[in-house]
Amino acid sequence: MELQRRDYHVERPLLNQGQLEDLGHWGPVPNTYQWRTWFRCSRARAHALLLHYVPVLGWLPRYPVRDWLLGDLLSGLSVAIMQLPQGLAYALLAGLPPMFGLYSSFYPVFVYFLFGTSRHISVGTFAVMSVMVGGVTESLTADDAFLQSLNATVDDARVQVAYTLSFLVGLFQVGLGLVHFGFVVTYLSEPLVRSYTTAASVQVLVSQLKYVFGIKLNSHSGPLSVIYVSEGGACCAPCMTLNAGYNTTSPQTVLEVCAKLPETVPGTVVTLIGATGISFGAKLNERFRIDVVGNITTGLIPPVPPKTELFATLVGNAFAIAVVGFAIAISLGKIFALRHGYRVDSNQELVALGLSNLIGSFFQCFPVSCSMSRSLVQEGTGGNTQVAGAVSSLFILLIILKLGELFRDLPKAVLAAVIIVNLKGMMKQFSDICTLWKANRVDLLIWLVTFVATILLNLDIGLAVSIVFSLLLVVIRMQLPHYSILGQVPDTDIYRDVAEYSGAQEVPGVKVFRSSATIYFANAELYSDSLKQKCGVDVDHLISQKKKRIKKQEMKMKRMKKAKKSQKQGTSSKISSVSVNVNTTFEDIKSNDMEDSEAKVRPLSTLPFCPCWSMYTRGRSWRIQGVWELGLLVYRLSGLLLPTGPVITQLEAGHFFGDDITKQHLFVSVHDAVTFALHHRKSGPKSPASVS
Repeated sequence: MELQRRDYHVERPLLNQGQLEDLGHWGPVPNTYQWRTWFRCSRARAHALLLHYVPVLGWLPRYPVRDWLLGDLLSGLSVAIMQLPQGLAYALLAGLPPMFGLYSSFYPVFVYFLFGTSRHISVGTFAVMSVMVGGVTESLTADDAFLQSLNATVDDARVQVAYTLSFLVGLFQVGLGLVHFGFVVTYLSEPLVRSYTTAASVQVLVSQLKYVFGIKLNSHSGPLSVIYVSEGGACCAPCMTLNAGYNTTSPQTVLEVCAKLPETVPGTVVTLIGATGISFGAKLNERFRIDVVGNITTGLIPPVPPKTELFATLVGNAFAIAVVGFAIAISLGKIFALRHGYRVDSNQELVALGLSNLIGSFFQCFPVSCSMSRSLVQEGTGGNTQVAGAVSSLFILLIILKLGELFRDLPKAVLAAVIIVNLKGMMKQFSDICTLWKANRVDLLIWLVTFVATILLNLDIGLAVSIVFSLLLVVIRMQLPHYSILGQVPDTDIYRDVAEYSGAQEVPGVKVFRSSATIYFANAELYSDSLKQKCGVDVDHLISQKKKRIKKQEMKMKRMKKAKKSQKQGTSSKISSVSVNVNTTFEDIKSNDMEDSEAKVRPLSTLPFCPCWSMYTRGRSWRIQGVWELGLLVYRLSGLLLPTGPVITQLEAGHFFGDDITKQHLFVSVHDAVTFALHHRKSGPKSPASVS
């Protein structure tokens, strides 16, 4: 839409901060102690807390059955059809028997239906979470001493590690949610999360190659584990071809057929059914020793408590998995919320996801998050609320109770193929490299460092390295802000960077200096140096010369006193005619062979004047005083032109204002300050001025 030319004229008196406070009747904001409300008890507050922590009680009674029920039913069935193969496959990815993937697709999903605030994300098994769990289970169970301490087989020990890990993950998430720690996700930028999930998908791909090609590899964990696995696979290359033919010929044929099916037909389910039928009919396990899923126990299992003796071992990994799972869930949840016009509470999402993992751990579930592919299907097939999630969990319950044993002859190579196919969406994130190269190369650096660190150092250490590097870049960018000199756009009260706007002209005799970052202790020195450089004045040197000049004048006065001591009247008259110019101006210094900086900063008056306000304590005001004592004007523009209330309050609390620096030296806009400076120089400080 083209902006039509509209002229407006405003006439008002020139305002400084003191006048503005009188005009607007400024007063300090009364302190509010929010913690006091936490201890208030009433029926209304109890009801509000119940609806806050159990959101289903708020939206389910108002659920529009006629409008949304059909869409939620169809969406729930579609998600359940995807949940079945992914649950079986991602359990294999976590190093667990496939039936535990079905458990993890039922209990956490139903718990999230009760406590979640996002209407469209699909909670359950997810590749990144599964590979992180698999890294922990495989590394711990590779130690014989660890197995002996648990007195369990490898599979049983992995199951115990997985559900204990889920308990700790849920405990972390619930605790962080209750203390309103949901803002922690803001430190995980989008390039970091996308790069991390891309690197995790590469690790998932490498971990599944042994099932696809039917080879046995020694398990590796920790830094460079991907390199070791790749070397092991290269050593087994001669036997890959024959095994791969047995393992993947039938699944590949089914996948090719599924690629030609309409989008409404669930290709992965057809793949599972077809591969299971081929494996059962050809007896692949008996004749060719193809690894199959094996016996799948039907029915639900009784709850079991977590293994407390594993808490100390798993606490570090649990925290990393908790942060990653929440980051993925809240990023997807906010995308859908923005698209459909509702709000997602990050703290309640932490609680909901934590309760899903916490309650699921008692039923031997491993840690879960939300799946990107299933969430897109849930939204695209007409899902409107988490009723779709409840429907999908009930469908999975039916499979657990009755249909699970039908998949005992399913080859593990098919599940590995399903996992690899589901990585397609995350593999497409490699295109971020080209996009970020054109848009923001700092974000590209974060993407590349996160990817390389995650690939080489494994998922947990890679996440820590990427977060530290991202925060370090934030500090560096705050340390290197953009400093500029502003000029006035002709016939306006607008001031812009003269390097960017060729039409903007500097006001003669005034330097308007701007920094893109707020001053604090770490960049105060850089700010001061940039101020001197932009204005072309070495303030410290000029002050030193001024003090020497004053000292010479004082010595001269003492010599005159001593020479005229015998003549009382003459001495008195001469003392009265000798003055020490403590307000020596820049011209005075310049006339004594000082540096010529007139091209950059011109003198304004013999009276001190400096509306530079962004120093938070009186102890740092020496940076202002350097310019103050020379009688030069340097105005700093920081964000909003008006010094905000909290800044003024902080300056007052730090005893910044005094007799020499008052609120009369702060102005509501750049134009006010420039107008006052020019008028102040020409007509004196007591003459009125106005801004038109």
